[in-house]
Amino acid sequence: MATKPVRRLVTGHDGAGRSVIKLDGPPPTIMQIPAVPGLTFYELWETKTSPADNSGDEDAADRPVHLQPEPIGSIFRILDIPPDGVSGSGNEATEVFSAIGADHALDSKSDRNAFMHKTNSVDYAIVLSGEIWAVMDKGEVLMKQGDVLVQRGTNHAWSVRTKEPCRIAFILIGAKPR
Repeated sequence: MATKPVRRLVTGHDGAGRSVIKLDGPPPTIMQIPAVPGLTFYELWETKTSPADNSGDEDAADRPVHLQPEPIGSIFRILDIPPDGVSGSGNEATEVFSAIGADHALDSKSDRNAFMHKTNSVDYAIVLSGEIWAVMDKGEVLMKQGDVLVQRGTNHAWSVRTKEPCRIAFILIGAKPR
């Protein structure tokens, strides 16, 4: 099922130092993973230092998708997550995490959900549309449009149990390993 395109606006400065809109359109990096049809990563921005460096005109989202930020960086992305069970190969989690260079994040010992994983980050997750279950080692909670989760380096997975995909925004902030 096709979802609404993501429009990204990025500000900057002109030659006289005045604020302007430098970028307006889709993000440069949009990744779909064939193992899970409909799973789409929209990479919006990344910082690699704190404080962030606002100089220059490079597009900080024009890079390959990777799961987590640098230890003192951040990643801003939107994910479209399709309903559970859209494919049936059985290797979807491995294929997804391999595609984003994050095999190390998967919890292969978990029997709760094949997509259980952990990152060294604080993640702010905001449901933009649809609904999704936040699955923990122990327990789970339904999140609906407008709900926000602060994920603090815990083992977790996401589950869409309706017929409609969920669009969810993530701001990932690098954190010390727990």
